[in-house]
Amino acid sequence: MTTTDIELDMIGQRCPMPLLKAKQALVSMQLGQVLKVAATDPGSVRDFAAYCQLSGHTLLSSNLVDGVYYHRIKKTS
Repeated sequence: MTTTDIELDMIGQRCPMPLLKAKQALVSMQLGQVLKVAATDPGSVRDFAAYCQLSGHTLLSSNLVDGVYYHRIKKTS
């Protein structure tokens, strides 16, 4: 499994905050680094999948654990 370089806690935040904060974090990251976002907004699954497809970043995983969605994104562009 790829290590996580930065973790972002967006639990309790509604759309569009999880995606906006993730975009900000990715700007400051180096190519190849991995961002892990914890979010409770169910729309984050769709948002992160669409964003990664459009931006060129790699969505490594999106998992639901005890009501929290964990998204792992590798900066690739």
